[in-house]
Amino acid sequence: MSRNVTEKAKAKRVSISRRDLMRQASATAATGALMSAVKAVFPGGVFAQGAGPEVKKATLGFIALTDAGALFVAKEKGLFAKHGMPEVEVAKQASWGATRDNLVLGGEGNGIDGAHILTPMPYLISAGKVTQNNIPTPMYILARLNLDSQCISVAKEYADLRIGVDSTPLKAAFEKKKAAGKSAKAANTFPGGTHDLWIRYWLAAGGIDPDKDVETITVPPPQMVANMKVGTMDCFCVCEPWNHQLVNQGIGYTAINTGELWNKHPEKSLGMRAAFVDKNPNAAKAILMAVMEAQQWCDKPENHEEFANIMSKRQWINAPVADILDRTKGKFDYGIPGKVVENSPHIMKYWKDHASYPFQSHDLWFITEDIRWGKFEPTVDAKALIKKVNREDLWREAAKALSIPADQIPASTSRGKETFFDGKVFDPDNPTAYLKSLAIKRAEA
Repeated sequence: MSRNVTEKAKAKRVSISRRDLMRQASATAATGALMSAVKAVFPGGVFAQGAGPEVKKATLGFIALTDAGALFVAKEKGLFAKHGMPEVEVAKQASWGATRDNLVLGGEGNGIDGAHILTPMPYLISAGKVTQNNIPTPMYILARLNLDSQCISVAKEYADLRIGVDSTPLKAAFEKKKAAGKSAKAANTFPGGTHDLWIRYWLAAGGIDPDKDVETITVPPPQMVANMKVGTMDCFCVCEPWNHQLVNQGIGYTAINTGELWNKHPEKSLGMRAAFVDKNPNAAKAILMAVMEAQQWCDKPENHEEFANIMSKRQWINAPVADILDRTKGKFDYGIPGKVVENSPHIMKYWKDHASYPFQSHDLWFITEDIRWGKFEPTVDAKALIKKVNREDLWREAAKALSIPADQIPASTSRGKETFFDGKVFDPDNPTAYLKSLAIKRAEA
């Protein structure tokens, strides 16, 4: 072989080696860039085992209320996309009844996969108590969305009574109305839901039987103000901004913030169809992480003004910022002369005070109250039902992935004994004793 041929072959080999080296370096750089991007998207290491979300899309329902705010923020701030779920749709629902129906259908049936939801509803739906033909649709609760700051509002007709936490003065007023041939009406947003339970508790504590002394009606939250304006109801319980809008329009006033009934009480939840979560556990975890991150953002005072502006948008609550901002900041003008509370301790909490964690003891209270009013039989195995529906284990996994500080993660699934404004105590270790202590109820403990 001539020297020229040998030199050419050697040069070719060197060229190939350099080309391979460059390709390898390029591939290594690309891999490094990809891994950096993944770490940026999933700081908690969701892909630690190489398991990303199984799907990129899910549909979450919401009702136009401020306690759905974390879902709005997660969508607006790109947090669903950040956690690998860029096609999550946050879809407005007409009512809680429509939310239930769309959850039964599921995302694959042109319904929804999950929702901002009244905490008792996943239990009522899972047990088939509020579904067509009583057919159960298994649900999970992945997180709580907020604490406190629902309100009970009263019509202007009762302004001279200056009703507050004590509903007793309404008893005589309602009896007088009844004697005149008119019925007093108390509105909730869904039978057996949180708003129904708050207004029932408040009325019953004042000696008013919500099933005998008044007529209870169900009205979708965004329709509360319009209905009170035309005299459809005497009082109602709902989340913001509808209570403050009522005050701003001079139609009625706020009797209580529900935090005055039960301080730091649980309210809405992030509920999802069990079928979706079981089939797509990583996608469900990604959704949960996005919502938890949004909850932390919502609670920061420096974000409140921007937060109120986000919530006011047409696709979300579709209400004036003036109806939203004050109570988002914790300023409560009750609509009664001289009754304005600055920096209310009952401001809505999205993250602080363990607002996001779904305590099983709180779910037990909701089920116990639904037993009280006949929504569940006294024989229901509440703890077994909670074990099926409450997925606080997923919340803890998401908290770990997000590197949530230990002091922000509850040590127990129970918050312990809870004391209400009227002195009643709920001990999750003995719900029967609590039920027995209540004078007005439909169930015998």
